[in-house]
Amino acid sequence: MNGFLIYVAKRFGQLVFVVVTGVTLAFLIAHFSPVDPVEQTLSLVTSFGATDPRSVEILRQSLRELYGTEGSLIEQYFLFWGRVLRGDFGPSLSAFPTPVMTIIGRALPWTIGLLTLATLIAWVVGNTLGAIAGYFRNSRAMKVVGLFVMALQPIPTYISGLTLLIIFGFLWPVLPISGGAQLNLEPGMTWAYISSVIQYGTLPALTLVLVGIGGWFISMRSLVSNIVTDDHVVYAELGGVPSRTVFSQYVARNAMLPQVTGLALSLGNVFGGAVIVEFIFNYPGIGKLMVAGIYAGDYSLVLGVTTFSVIAVAVAVFLIDITYPLIDPRVKLG
Repeated sequence: MNGFLIYVAKRFGQLVFVVVTGVTLAFLIAHFSPVDPVEQTLSLVTSFGATDPRSVEILRQSLRELYGTEGSLIEQYFLFWGRVLRGDFGPSLSAFPTPVMTIIGRALPWTIGLLTLATLIAWVVGNTLGAIAGYFRNSRAMKVVGLFVMALQPIPTYISGLTLLIIFGFLWPVLPISGGAQLNLEPGMTWAYISSVIQYGTLPALTLVLVGIGGWFISMRSLVSNIVTDDHVVYAELGGVPSRTVFSQYVARNAMLPQVTGLALSLGNVFGGAVIVEFIFNYPGIGKLMVAGIYAGDYSLVLGVTTFSVIAVAVAVFLIDITYPLIDPRVKLG
């Protein structure tokens, strides 16, 4: 038990270091950007007509307090950390006065749902095909499948997304190509809304599956190809154990542990969003929110999304690290 507590303490120290480093970099990058959120807001306000200079100065001071940009860089940094600990990134510039966390909260379920489902589908399909291809190495059908899957691996995400968009949105228009659901439907646990979400999420999810399936296939096939030459597998085959049993119990099962670890790490990264895919299909997730914030020069929104993603990914990886020794006893806790 003491070894496990030491292991958790070490991983927690790494978590703190990663979070502090990532959040600090996000703060510095946003701070040194050429966009001043206060002056940009003032220019929007004063563009409608003449304004009393004293009112403008009062508004400038209020906005600096609101956005946390008053004082020296060090003062702003510690003020920002106070906001992070409170979960308050201030109001969004592009959707003023809506708080940034409110906007993130609206977009987060879309990204988590899309990336989690796509990652699981790619993991299941890629590992299944990879295990079969690794065990039945002389199968012509699996060689053809392997060539097809590996041909998809180097294709960039935006190429796959645009190809699917053109095919299923214009040449054979059977699926919606923009948005997350029909605008005239009330969000809720109704079949009409759920089916709409599935329809609108099919192309983004399919894009992510096609991009991700190749990596799982290649790694699983390599693992299985090494395991089939192990002594216990050879003895089982010589002993007359059915091929289906050897494949499922002796080969695929032993090859799954590294893949489970990879799946856990992939699920931890869903908070980072799929920026390119969400942008191509105008999907209302974290990735699209980040792009919109950058284009709008929304200082608070970009900083909030970046900080939230850093913390969420770091915490997810930390939870995976401390639960992995419970799955694999070979992990040293000392």
